[in-house]
Amino acid sequence: MIKRAIQGISLLLVAPAALLCGFGRVRALFTIFVHSYAMAPGIIGDYLRIAFYKLTLEECSLNSRISFGAFFAHPEARMGEGVYIGPYCVLGRVSIGARTQIAAGVQVLSGKNQHARDADGRIMGSELESFTSVAIGADSWIGAAAIVMADLGDHVTIGAGAVVTKAIPSNSVAVGNPARQISAADERR
Repeated sequence: MIKRAIQGISLLLVAPAALLCGFGRVRALFTIFVHSYAMAPGIIGDYLRIAFYKLTLEECSLNSRISFGAFFAHPEARMGEGVYIGPYCVLGRVSIGARTQIAAGVQVLSGKNQHARDADGRIMGSELESFTSVAIGADSWIGAAAIVMADLGDHVTIGAGAVVTKAIPSNSVAVGNPARQISAADERR
């Protein structure tokens, strides 16, 4: 009951910011607020971050946790029930399944082909919107400082520091740079 009351108060506190950024539609203001809330300390910050994302992301459960310094770079993201996101994570366009845990310093990019080059070889900016959404299945674990730019199935474990450039199937463990599958569920039992 106390937790629900704190969630309600948090929603009221962040509602003006969510309204100002058009519930995630006004990108410049959305970015300002996500960076501001990312720096809110302690448990109060955790409640404010999740409340803001509840009002601005495509989908976000209030029964999840986003730690200090972590933020979503795009409002086109989804986060299921019971998700934990560790400190200093940067998340792009991603759909995170229920009960997934993401350790500190993880980056989930909005795909792996975000910046193309023009005919003269100059890098083109993100204004061309070549982002894709990355899906992370339910009950997965992503180790510290991993970089994910491809889909992960359900019940996947990604080792710390891994760089995921290709999809990893459900019930797998993957490590390394580039990440490679080292075991499947039947091998772990």
